Amino acid sequence: MHPFLATAQSMLPQVLSDIEAIVSIESPSRNASQVAKSAAQLESIIQRVAQRASVLVASSVGPHVHVPASGVPRILLLGHHDTVHPMGTLAARPFSNDGKVLRGPGVFDMAAGIVQAIYAMAILEGAGVDTSGIEMLWTSDEEIGSSTSRALIEERAQALAKNGAVLVLEPSADGGALKIARKGTGTFDVRITGRASHAGLEPEKGINALLELAHQVQRISTFGNAELGTTVTPTVASAGTTDNTVPAEAQVLVDARVVVPEEKIRVEKLMSSLVPVVPGANISVTGSLHRPPMHSSMSEELFVLAVESQRAVTGESINGVSVGGGSDGNFTAAIGIRTLDGLGAVGGGAHGETEHVVVESIAPRIALLAELMQRILAQ
Repeated sequence: MHPFLATAQSMLPQVLSDIEAIVSIESPSRNASQVAKSAAQLESIIQRVAQRASVLVASSVGPHVHVPASGVPRILLLGHHDTVHPMGTLAARPFSNDGKVLRGPGVFDMAAGIVQAIYAMAILEGAGVDTSGIEMLWTSDEEIGSSTSRALIEERAQALAKNGAVLVLEPSADGGALKIARKGTGTFDVRITGRASHAGLEPEKGINALLELAHQVQRISTFGNAELGTTVTPTVASAGTTDNTVPAEAQVLVDARVVVPEEKIRVEKLMSSLVPVVPGANISVTGSLHRPPMHSSMSEELFVLAVESQRAVTGESINGVSVGGGSDGNFTAAIGIRTLDGLGAVGGGAHGETEHVVVESIAPRIALLAELMQRILAQ
């Protein structure tokens, strides 16, 4: 058995305990006080397990947890400790471990991945590997667009030495596959303003914002390009106040994703040039494709090392896939830093009631990351 795997297996009881500790502190995005509690818990675990000091970087939505390299930065371990789950989810779905799977809000996305990274660091330290070039950054706003952390993420990625690497501990794809490419992502908020009137007595005096919204939703739905992998999808809509009032206001949120960078410009131009159809209606559009695409060229070298590392640790291979979702790895890849994503937990059900992590995958995943980091440091 590979020594890193043997060590990871011996650590598993404590690993599981630390995953539970993180999941048991709810950290919904924008809930700064809860996110601060999560950051403090991470700081404690990192100090105890990896014997590294953290810097809590203040933000309006709660602290980002930065563990600086003590030497020349070579590797940035990247992820987030905020979750999509609102307060109270834990009471309805508390952490559980039946010996086969871990369950609980945020366990897959991405408490387990963070803990796996911390223990991979500890394994390298225990093996006498110089880890002074490894740093960590666990942000507090990835689930809401990374507006307060993007500059810090890019700064730390650019600080890496030549041939540096960003390893993103987001959950794996199906079956443990790594994520070698991601679409660029963004959300647009389209708001329609009309004029209210009585729907029965004088509908002609109103300007129907809902009718205008219907026209715009149909138009927006044509903005995608399947051949280029571009999707533009109206997702959430609202309008009106009562069933006998012509709606004065309406809104639709639009999810947009691109593979080709040039498509970002095209889609943003189309969204900003929407023209009202209903006389008297007004349209305002905010938002953008704020996460650039993560191209596979930025992960190919690291993926080769990951395949070699997986084979060394388990004797098995590992797949790499392109996915539609974005992560903070999009930012680092877009500025030319080698980036490999999906190195976190193996499981499924992110953001939902079936969220889970496969217990038997945890030790091999820790060992894979430790082996991969060792190979990067040796370059």
